[in-house]
Amino acid sequence: MAPDPVRTGPRQVADAHLDRLVRLDPMLATSLGLPDGEDDLTDLSPDGLEARAAEARRTLAELDAVEASVGVADAEERRCARLLRERLTAGLAVHEGGELLRDVNTLGSPVHQVRSVFLQMPAVTAQDWQRIGARLARVGHALDGYRRTLAEGLRRDLVAGPGLVAALVEQLGAWNAGEGWFSTFVGPGRRSHPDVEDALVRGARIADVAVEDLRTWLAREYAPPAAASGRDVVGRERYQVHSRNWNGADLDLDEAYAWGWVEFARLDAELRAGAEQVLPGAQPLEAMHHLDTQGPAIEGVDAVRDYLQSLMDGAIAALDGVHVDLAEPLRRVEAMIAPVGSAAAPYYTPPSMDFSRPGRTWLPTLGRTRFPTWDLVSTWYHEGVPGHHLQLAQWVLVAPSLTRYQSTIGSVGANVEGWALYAERLMDELGFLTEPGERLGYLEAQQMRAVRVIIDIGMHLELPIPADQQVPTPFHPGERWTPALAREFFAANSGRPADFIDSEIVRYLGMPGQAIGYKLGERAWLAGRDAARSRRRRAGRSFDAKAWHMAALSQGSLGLDDLTAELAAL
Repeated sequence: MAPDPVRTGPRQVADAHLDRLVRLDPMLATSLGLPDGEDDLTDLSPDGLEARAAEARRTLAELDAVEASVGVADAEERRCARLLRERLTAGLAVHEGGELLRDVNTLGSPVHQVRSVFLQMPAVTAQDWQRIGARLARVGHALDGYRRTLAEGLRRDLVAGPGLVAALVEQLGAWNAGEGWFSTFVGPGRRSHPDVEDALVRGARIADVAVEDLRTWLAREYAPPAAASGRDVVGRERYQVHSRNWNGADLDLDEAYAWGWVEFARLDAELRAGAEQVLPGAQPLEAMHHLDTQGPAIEGVDAVRDYLQSLMDGAIAALDGVHVDLAEPLRRVEAMIAPVGSAAAPYYTPPSMDFSRPGRTWLPTLGRTRFPTWDLVSTWYHEGVPGHHLQLAQWVLVAPSLTRYQSTIGSVGANVEGWALYAERLMDELGFLTEPGERLGYLEAQQMRAVRVIIDIGMHLELPIPADQQVPTPFHPGERWTPALAREFFAANSGRPADFIDSEIVRYLGMPGQAIGYKLGERAWLAGRDAARSRRRRAGRSFDAKAWHMAALSQGSLGLDDLTAELAAL
């Protein structure tokens, strides 16, 4: 395919791809704050998947033509070209391997994307709620497309694991408990804009019924063949495809697994020392239990939301102009409570491209009303500032001078999660985690990410557990990983409650390769910073950490194949 004459380089090709893709994917458009298809939902059927894959192939052909005709000499063009090619080929490998035909998980599957889009829509004026009502009426069609995709997977013997199916069925049941999530969601619109009440009631009822129909179909029609397949783990070949998609690199999985054990042992020693500071003579789990039951805590859902907002506001005030530079739009970030039926882990949603919708952090309460603070502080540095919000909102800010593609859908999970985990470490380095309980929370969060590397790779590849573990209490040496052993190991090395641990294991089974990106991404960020510092020292120049951070955050997305080298050159 010959390049369009007005598209003179990879950056133009990347943004043209984004423009075409949002027309195929209205839910993506909403997440970016764009008006395309604002009363429609994405086609989740096999035809819709193929249309988006065809767009990826078209863009690769355009990129080939541009590179052949004009070359890529400019560093920014080169960086964009490498990212675009890697992201498109990684995504096509997932599509062509049939993985989207069995996309069942409890965090980011198509049914979760459908619900999430409504939380991202403006909901103030009558016109806003009118659009919401129109979109709600399309939920049934969208979920029917997802069901047809899973049915096509069944036809091809590409089936999700039984544990994943059972977990999603249970989660959808929670969504529809009582009045139904969508019917509850439209309550504010019904009360404030009675002129659109009928449309909202009809649309919400359609959506709630569609969720229940999907849940029933999964339980009755999909679960039996899933149970017959008998496997929630994916094996090395499929894991490598997913890992590439999440991490932007063809990782040496055996090296990563071995490194995970080394990092686990290092953090185990730190965690034991931290527990001693909290409760002399206590083991880590004993110290965490003490903090859960007798440490500082926030009572009430509204109060914990206010507390998390104050954490982020305080971090912005302390860091801005000293350790980072925050443009005015980045100084707004909102703490939110996640909707009922969410997975257990907190998360972040970026601002819209025009910042009319701010970045938001989300806390799943899991029915709790009391919230110990020891494990919330570093988590909100991860989700908010200087973590996800600083990076992803900065990408939106620099999109006009970079590309909108690099700032949005070109995102690589390991880059993003690696930065956020690095941000937790940075706050520790800067002295923000001196209170013993809060620092133990930070160390436990670091340890959890090392555990993820071990069990995510270990159980999916069914690797042996090493016999030479450098920890006081070795874990099942010589046995091969299973999901049950992964849960046992997580529980033995985490202060998290049982429902969180169960949710995490299901998450790893449903998103192979995603959970390893936190620690491996942090490793890449640290290596890049160390290399940049050493390079400047050799040149007789001082290392300006603030300038380096802002330059690093303004590069846009990079995969792990490129991240350390690009950071080192800053």
